[in-house]
Amino acid sequence: MRILVTGGSGFVGRPLCRRLIEAGHEVWVVSRDPQAARRVLPEEVRVIARVAEAEAARPEGMINLAGESIAGKRWSEAQKTRLVDSRLTITRELVALCQRLAEHQAAPRVLVSGSAMGFYGDQGDVRVDEQTPPHDEFAHRLCRQWEDAAREAEPLGVRVALLRTGLVLDRDGGSLAKMLPPFRLGLGGRFGDGRQFMPWIHRLDLVRVIEFLLTREELSGPFNGSAPTPVRNATFTRLLARQLKRPAIFPAPAWVLRLALGEMADLLLTGADMRPDRLEAAGFTFEYPTLDRALAEILG
Repeated sequence: MRILVTGGSGFVGRPLCRRLIEAGHEVWVVSRDPQAARRVLPEEVRVIARVAEAEAARPEGMINLAGESIAGKRWSEAQKTRLVDSRLTITRELVALCQRLAEHQAAPRVLVSGSAMGFYGDQGDVRVDEQTPPHDEFAHRLCRQWEDAAREAEPLGVRVALLRTGLVLDRDGGSLAKMLPPFRLGLGGRFGDGRQFMPWIHRLDLVRVIEFLLTREELSGPFNGSAPTPVRNATFTRLLARQLKRPAIFPAPAWVLRLALGEMADLLLTGADMRPDRLEAAGFTFEYPTLDRALAEILG
């Protein structure tokens, strides 16, 4: 399959592109910095600067992972706008490409488009599947707009799968890389009271999920991209500290996090008991279903 990937040089995109190349696919990556992207991607990947440049290639599948890091900066109103625009702009460009290709009966067969656990907002102790009504807050509105933009490809005959990811874990990026330095020093601890759920997924499993959704022609709509055993923050803290053989006795009080991060503190202090019901019903099997197993592979 000829596949167009946005965000292909990122934390998830790099191993994804390697796996797709190894599986025999032809991969095109859109990057704002093509030269830098070429340095981190397999030489077989074709790197382009704009989505429109892929029109002549007529991609058969598209994977949309682009977007500014949601935890990169404090959520000022200007930063919230950047977070939304960075996702909507590239997604709309992909849909516009689908529209042009559809005029020649060559629309892509599938679009796997990113979303996040933030779609559900703060859910407390509710068990969350793909049908759970969301809590209305900024993270939900961001994800809803992103998903709605991707669904604009459906009337063109494109199968759209929406992937609501949890925290993506691996040693060289994402949330875990930010947590490791204080935990290695024995300065880690829970966030707030530690009762909030943390849906998570090993990066290798997420790559497999994306490939699964890309190739299974009967699958469309939203899918929760997280391991089947979410844990509370206090449990995550304990298991990470145990894996590192360090204490974790320095909790970060909620008021300190809110003072330092403002509204963005909600990312750390709230969560959802999110379960991958639709993936498992479709036959997907996780290589790393438990946090113990995932951390042992990542840090062992």
